[in-house]
Amino acid sequence: MKVIIRKNSAEGSLWAAHYIADRIKEKAARSADPFVLGLCTGSTPIETYAELIRMVKAGEISFKNVVSFNMDEYVGLPKTHPESYWSFMHKYLFDHIDEPAENIHILNGNAPDLNAECEAYEKAIAAAGGFDLFLGGIGEDGHIAFNEPFSSLNSHTRVVTLTEDTRIVNSRFFNNDMNQVPAQALSVGVATVTGAREVVILAFGPKKAKAVHDAVEGPVSHMCTVSALQLHEFGTIVCDDAAASGLQESSRAYFAAVEAAEKR
Repeated sequence: MKVIIRKNSAEGSLWAAHYIADRIKEKAARSADPFVLGLCTGSTPIETYAELIRMVKAGEISFKNVVSFNMDEYVGLPKTHPESYWSFMHKYLFDHIDEPAENIHILNGNAPDLNAECEAYEKAIAAAGGFDLFLGGIGEDGHIAFNEPFSSLNSHTRVVTLTEDTRIVNSRFFNNDMNQVPAQALSVGVATVTGAREVVILAFGPKKAKAVHDAVEGPVSHMCTVSALQLHEFGTIVCDDAAASGLQESSRAYFAAVEAAEKR
């Protein structure tokens, strides 16, 4: 695992956007196969998406040969609802870049058979060649996607029931009314994410400090599902100073030294 620490979310988001762009260009230079990218929602990746949009419009990067799969979607929420993840992704990324519509994959929370939808999603990921890179966020309790504490670290895409804490946190998007937040969602599993060839997790702000500490310095545990990244050969957490504040100084010094050495 690597940890990239920047002063604030703006600097961390820029690092992530340029890292993703570099990986897309690197694969394009050696292969005609599409770059398969996992994507997340929420407020955390918005600045990263904004920089990717800028780069596309400036001609610095293209998504024409990118195939994307999103992490999750609410069950029962119309896709055109302003708080659906389908709407979020189009508002903050897809409507502004050149990724072909047929390359965009988002779970259908209104599918007649939700279990079949999840099984088909896993098969589509495999058919695309598996993830080259998965970009994710981290919950305050250390969850990735909707893999709440006690989710199996071997889990794959499935129907999940959201905890009251998660619904309360997400109620800020639903007029601060937890009862408007769907009780279930479709979510990729922990193993779906860690099966990617690279994983980049974003964590910004003081509320993420405990989760970052548990992910980096704590044990691998289903109580903190992002801790599974410790077992990944190419896992990276990108955080700001506030989110890294719970790490030991020796840990921060180690990761800074590794990054400096890789730049030489």
